[in-house]
Amino acid sequence: MIYRTLGFILLMTSNLLFGQKPPEQISETDFTIGKTIIFKSSVLDENRDLNIYLPLSYSKDSIKTYPVIYLLDGSKDEDFIHVSGIVQFGSFSWINMIPESIVIGISNVDRKRDFTYPSENVLDQKEFPSSGGSEKFITFLETEVQTFIDANFRTTKNKTLIGQSLGGLLATEILFEKPELFDNYIIVSPSLWWDDEKLLKRKVKNYESKKSIFIAGGEEGEVMVRTAKELYEKLKMSQSKNTDLFYKFLEDKTHGDALHFAVYYAFEKIFNQNNNQE
Repeated sequence: MIYRTLGFILLMTSNLLFGQKPPEQISETDFTIGKTIIFKSSVLDENRDLNIYLPLSYSKDSIKTYPVIYLLDGSKDEDFIHVSGIVQFGSFSWINMIPESIVIGISNVDRKRDFTYPSENVLDQKEFPSSGGSEKFITFLETEVQTFIDANFRTTKNKTLIGQSLGGLLATEILFEKPELFDNYIIVSPSLWWDDEKLLKRKVKNYESKKSIFIAGGEEGEVMVRTAKELYEKLKMSQSKNTDLFYKFLEDKTHGDALHFAVYYAFEKIFNQNNNQE
């Protein structure tokens, strides 16, 4: 207590001797990293929010077009801010890990409904009573979200989807059923336990366009680790010559902190392999 008192006296004395004053506030402005657009979805029959990050050059260059990264769980209090930060950092000229990109964070209303197909498992049905709406949500992504973004922003044809956990389950379903919706898939800690792992038994639909697929997971229990690796092995068995496939096991990460690291690694792999973004 004596030392704290002496320290305070010395600080006050030095301020008096040297005439130091605290700085005066000159102005204050809000700091934003993007914009939020709300529109009425006719497919889902509800209002939906899209959080949008635009590269710094977007407002300075009226000609340049940009690839688009679609982020599930893209609310402001979920993954939008930190994933947009990785995109900005990775696109700095001295890093050059990823091209300047638009990020579209799709805010959640009911992720258990939107990210799951109907399960035959009784426990799934009991614990997720609103589940089973992924077909509608995929239609929403295709016919409303992608259409809106392409019509209102300067986009290239290159599209990336990021999904973790139930979002990873949905990203896997899209890859299996409608692979043409995205060029790059970043699937992190997918909840493939859903419906007694039946999604892993589905056949992957054929596609002709080039794909980059990055699968990752951490120390998340035996089922999560096993099924993520099984997804990789399944895709590897059916891998076509125009597919770049990657797998990363994050041995020191858990379900809570795997996404941030996985996305960074995915950008390094995917965009080094996929240089043509037009």
